[in-house]
Amino acid sequence: MRSTTTLFPSLALAFPLAFSGLISSRSSPPEPALEPTRHCQIPCGIYGDRMRIAMLMEDCATIEKGMKMLAVFDKEKSPSKNQVVRWVINKDHHSQAIQDQVAAYWLAQRIKAPKDGKKDKYYAQLEFMHGITVAAMKCKQTADTQHVENLRKLAFEFSTTYFSKEDLEHIKSHHSDH
Repeated sequence: MRSTTTLFPSLALAFPLAFSGLISSRSSPPEPALEPTRHCQIPCGIYGDRMRIAMLMEDCATIEKGMKMLAVFDKEKSPSKNQVVRWVINKDHHSQAIQDQVAAYWLAQRIKAPKDGKKDKYYAQLEFMHGITVAAMKCKQTADTQHVENLRKLAFEFSTTYFSKEDLEHIKSHHSDH
């Protein structure tokens, strides 16, 4: 019979006492505790920084598509109000997703003040994240695709201060077509 820890490893992380052998009635010795890297609000070890940039770029593409669809509707004699509203809501939802990611992931968990007192890189990263947040806000306010381009530009500029050369090459190869 497989142990509960083997079947449900995430539960072992969430409820370590239950799986430590202290509460469990199983006769075998407890398995060693997993030690995830600690950067998350709940240390999980599964989030990836490159994936967060990819998600931001996907949000940008969706916002841009919404803006372009709204421009098409502007030219129609009698556009579908339902479709116009749906594209505005979708555009705004993805703009908010960027703002939420900046606040909850990058600022709360990943960008950290240096302990050595050298804060130039730290301040640059904060400035890029503030710029991304403002550009996302402007995407909500208008249908001007220049704000999406600004979002992408700021995300790439931030990436140069955060990622290794190899990670930057990966990001650029997947997202530099805009």
